[in-house]
Amino acid sequence: MNDRVEARFEVLDERFAGYGGDAWLTSLHTGGRWLEGPAYFAAGRYLLFSDIPNNQLLRWDETTGAVGVFRAPSGYANGNTVDRHGRLVTCEHGARRVTRTEHDGTVTVLADRYLGKRLNSPNDVVERADGSIWFTDPSYGIDSDYEGYQAESEIGACNVYRVDPGGGEVRLAAGDFVRPNGLAFTLDERQLYIVDTREKHVRLFDVDDEGALKDRGVFATCAAGSFDGLRLDHRGNVWISAGDGIHVFAPDGTLIGKLLVPQVVSNLTFGGPRRNDLFITATSAVYTLRLNVTAGRYP
Repeated sequence: MNDRVEARFEVLDERFAGYGGDAWLTSLHTGGRWLEGPAYFAAGRYLLFSDIPNNQLLRWDETTGAVGVFRAPSGYANGNTVDRHGRLVTCEHGARRVTRTEHDGTVTVLADRYLGKRLNSPNDVVERADGSIWFTDPSYGIDSDYEGYQAESEIGACNVYRVDPGGGEVRLAAGDFVRPNGLAFTLDERQLYIVDTREKHVRLFDVDDEGALKDRGVFATCAAGSFDGLRLDHRGNVWISAGDGIHVFAPDGTLIGKLLVPQVVSNLTFGGPRRNDLFITATSAVYTLRLNVTAGRYP
């Protein structure tokens, strides 16, 4: 049987009072070096996640509970997502690129350069309904040989980019970040949340019809470690990974509650048959629990 620990929900606002679910966190996998990038594939009923320093993509099978290697080496894969055609989209530190794994297993490069210069080390990625791919590009994978290959930045900045639908041009979306990290659209996709891990906050941007961003300022700040990955539930609340677990913010920026986790949380995603299973990558372990709320948007 998988190990279990108590699931502790901390209610900080009455709007979080009705939240809850399982009384325990179930450990699906342990022994990673730094686990990241959970992505749930509904058609196959499995979860993919990255162990960045071990240069592996791992796969947890929902039907058997088994964990095995999906891809090794993985290109020091970090963030992953599932596009609307059920394909894997991955940020690779090692090759400094964003790729898509086709249904036949071949790999398509979506982005590896901006204005002719190599990207730093793409970190997290999300798809918009129009098919555009949005990703962050901090320097963690080139800062040392631990999560990639040490190198100088060719671009000289850590930016956020957009790839036009259909694998088109790589465009600069936002360029005034220190270490951009997790990102997620609001339910109507008219706004975009972007974490700046070094600044310990998440910013909110308006998104116009052409995909241009307008900065709305800081949405929330982190008082326990740093923010990393984030997802939205069906009520529009923002679930953000932090040093003591997951912090949940209402759309108005109020911290309404926390889910406390034994290890530093890197990222999270919703999945399962009803999209109310929360999967959490936390340092060396992957945890899950079933909630009484569901995912707010695909995936």
